[in-house]
Amino acid sequence: MKTINIFTENIFDGWEVNEKDVIQKTREMLEHYIQTLGDRSCLFKKEYQTITLDIVFCDSAKTHELNRDYRNKDYPADIITFAIFADDENSFIFDGDINLGEIVIALDKVISGDNRDISLSKNKEQELFFLISHGLMHLLGFDHRDEEEYNFVIGEQRKALECINYDKI
Repeated sequence: MKTINIFTENIFDGWEVNEKDVIQKTREMLEHYIQTLGDRSCLFKKEYQTITLDIVFCDSAKTHELNRDYRNKDYPADIITFAIFADDENSFIFDGDINLGEIVIALDKVISGDNRDISLSKNKEQELFFLISHGLMHLLGFDHRDEEEYNFVIGEQRKALECINYDKI
């Protein structure tokens, strides 16, 4: 059995996220993706024992800063992913560990509900897991540059969210 290490950090004062629940549900979604995406993910044919990723909860001022400094985009985002393994042609597996990267989520944007019409979330907790499932897809090498890719990503997210009883959150 492979090990999945998920580390969380909350630097946002406005919401005390249940990090234990986030880690458990994120692990379940990632396990689902690993089983179902097969040869389409960046993990295909890779030999590893451990997968590691980080989730940082912050505010939109921080995502604005990260967007500006690292992505040359001058606006705050609800989520930013740094897909270390998937985005680097020279990515490596060190001592059997794959570092997938980092998901950064602006909790003030999640609370405000600005994106709920797109994600179909009913509350901030559902929105949080919708964004995490989306971030995982990016960490596994998936993007949504056109409508076909977008529909694929959203479709896979919905399947992963079913694994965590998303509709009951």
